[in-house]
Amino acid sequence: MLIAAIAVAAFCATYAGGLFALRLKDRLHLVLGFSAGAVVAVAFFDLIPEALAYGEKFHTPASLLAWVALGFLLYLVLDRAQFFLGHGGDHHAGHALQLAQRGALGAASLSLHSLLDGIAIGVAFQASAAIGVVVTAAVLTHDFSDGINTANMVLKNGGTRQQTLRWLLADALAPAVGIAATFLFTVPEPALGMALALFGGFFLYIGASDLIPESHHAHPKLLTTAMTLLGAAVMYLAVAVVSG
Repeated sequence: MLIAAIAVAAFCATYAGGLFALRLKDRLHLVLGFSAGAVVAVAFFDLIPEALAYGEKFHTPASLLAWVALGFLLYLVLDRAQFFLGHGGDHHAGHALQLAQRGALGAASLSLHSLLDGIAIGVAFQASAAIGVVVTAAVLTHDFSDGINTANMVLKNGGTRQQTLRWLLADALAPAVGIAATFLFTVPEPALGMALALFGGFFLYIGASDLIPESHHAHPKLLTTAMTLLGAAVMYLAVAVVSG
């Protein structure tokens, strides 16, 4: 019953974040600025530390950080591949295809991260109820931001409201799917540590190379910079409170 309640809470938090982004799409640069800070903060203050914590028994810190670098570079290659795939035939049609592919790639990455969040919750409860509650609290603190980030990734790349809602639904359902999956098998700790590090690299790329430049494009730099710092600060405080 508790697991079902957690899955519902994660769904609601993620979906509410996405609806928030849709409602403020006319001021998307401000939301993008906040999201950029939040995404980078999730990588630095949540994903990478968790990767080190999960993997310290099996891997050196240097090898886990290498997985972070691999995630960053892999996402860069995938992003550039979408760029070249989008250039074919009519220039405008190719550009639209490129944007749609890039938005889908970003939203899919965020949804996979949410799936991993659910797996982490399930594995934590397999260890003990106390650990499960702490991990759940950490996940729920940034699920709202995950919803914002997923909606932003689709919207800023030319996606329609319907496309945004479809990706948002996938992202909101992903934690529940991840939790359910842990009833079928046990996730090896070494693999989970490496996966968290890999997603940490993904998030660093999304924030630094995508959301930050887009939020500052043709918009007041001071306000968007303040929103980026605010997004990072909010996520840092949320993780610190839960960890403390």
